[in-house]
Amino acid sequence: MKRSKPLENSKKHSNISLIKRFMPYYKNYKGVLFFDLFCAALTTLCEIVLPLIVRTITNTATENIALLTTELILKCGAVYFVLKVIDAAAYYYMSSVGHIMGTKMETDMRRDFFAHLQKLSFTYYDNTKVGTIMSRITSDMFDITEFAHHCPEEFFIAGIKIVCSFAILCTMNVPLTLIIFALIPVMILTLSPFRIKMKESFRDSRKQVGELNARVEDSLLGIHEVKAFSNETIEEHKFEEGNVRYLDIKKVVYKQMGAFHSITRCFDGLLYITVVVAGSFFMRAGKINAADFIAYLLYVTTLLNSVKRIVEFTEQFQRGMTGIERFSEVMDIEPDITDKPGAREIESVKGDIDFENVTFRYSADTPDVLKNLSLSIHAGENMALVGPSGSGKTTFCSLLPRFYELSGGKILIDGNDITDIKLTSLREKIGIVQQNIYLFSGTVRDNIEYGKPGASLEEIEEAARLAGADEFISSLPNGYDTYVGERGVKLSGGQKQRISIARVFLKNPPILILDEATSALDNESERIVQQSLEKLAEGRTTITIAHRLTTIKNADKIIVLTADGIAESGSHAELMRKNGLYADMYNLYSAE
Repeated sequence: MKRSKPLENSKKHSNISLIKRFMPYYKNYKGVLFFDLFCAALTTLCEIVLPLIVRTITNTATENIALLTTELILKCGAVYFVLKVIDAAAYYYMSSVGHIMGTKMETDMRRDFFAHLQKLSFTYYDNTKVGTIMSRITSDMFDITEFAHHCPEEFFIAGIKIVCSFAILCTMNVPLTLIIFALIPVMILTLSPFRIKMKESFRDSRKQVGELNARVEDSLLGIHEVKAFSNETIEEHKFEEGNVRYLDIKKVVYKQMGAFHSITRCFDGLLYITVVVAGSFFMRAGKINAADFIAYLLYVTTLLNSVKRIVEFTEQFQRGMTGIERFSEVMDIEPDITDKPGAREIESVKGDIDFENVTFRYSADTPDVLKNLSLSIHAGENMALVGPSGSGKTTFCSLLPRFYELSGGKILIDGNDITDIKLTSLREKIGIVQQNIYLFSGTVRDNIEYGKPGASLEEIEEAARLAGADEFISSLPNGYDTYVGERGVKLSGGQKQRISIARVFLKNPPILILDEATSALDNESERIVQQSLEKLAEGRTTITIAHRLTTIKNADKIIVLTADGIAESGSHAELMRKNGLYADMYNLYSAE
């Protein structure tokens, strides 16, 4: 299994493997694609037929001007006019429905991409910047859309023109045709190194866009700290470094593109010179007439236009390949934590929890955070975890809902190994209230309803009442329909915390984790929130991580966790009588 890791270390893919990976997204749009290609074929008729019409008129005029009748001229004009009408209708379909097909494919890919992101564990997000993910799901997807629509069209049209031009030109003069077409492979081979370099440069460019996005996101999310420390200049300097780096990469890209297009123009000139010079010698030798020579020049123009379109499309092609590659890199990362075969749902949960010789480290090259830790929590019991920073308290609580996978040992709920329980079923039975509350951009109602999607307004209001949030919500401008702002910026810390508690009340889980839920609040807010938490904990198995030790005096059991494991355990009174580490911590806190 591929472990979640920074995307910068992902391997590169060949264009063929990327196209194979992308092809299934055409499956739902095969009818549109085939008709789009049919329309693409129709649009080539005008360019293929025009030289033939010119050749016919010229041949007729040179052989016997009297044969160039009005009827013949009008017939030729009528044929070309009808072809132009067909060309316009076909081009409309390609430009509208064809582009819509590409956008639908983009929508499908973005849906799959986002769904896959939801499956990845915390380990992946610990190692990946959100800005780089945003770059992949937005700008990369747009490039893929253009690729999805234009790639089949451009190559199909070019293929038809090249094949038809070759066949028609061979009827005029085989040696000259072979000379012309012999130059095309040379042109492709000469341009190939530039194509490869362009792909690498586009990849670097996309990566740097992600870094810029991450830089902007980090600065804007921390705008309060930036302004509080008057560090706007520092943030501008940080951004400028990334911005200049992006400029340098784009300079390389455009230099390579310039060389690419310059070489293409040189070959254009070489082909024209070859046709003019060699064609003139063949015409002098009587192996090609004037009408065929003119038609030959027109077909070479058509041929060159086809090659040029492919060349010009190379930039878009490479952007699309880069987008598909970056899409594939994420989709190829398998989630660290998944349901194992045979995992089952759990319905009724009492709340007995057992940690048996639990060991955990974040990666193979980091030390153990927890080592051979064993303890039991009885159903309905309120257990508190205390200890110095870095002792593994939050990690301990993150292992119960399987946010991370154990390095050793096992965790049981009502005697069931949590790895034998489906993830969704396991996490439905656990409610979490954290110190850093995240409220989604939306209304108060939306954020409380997140605990039980589809809940009625009555249920939401009851959960808010139990959380002690109903009073302040009712005083908001639009009550439960008040917009809370991004990350709940329009609410105070205590208000956000009570909404998060209401969310858990609505979820109504049998197991509750309180991760320093009041440590960031002022005294008055802490008092109100603590009352709500005590009400929430009634009848549930509760694990509380406490910073303020006075809030856990009534806990059934207190565990003192250190870097070496469990140092002490017991009730508040028992631990105070021991006069050990807990008593020292409590006395120090009380003195402060």
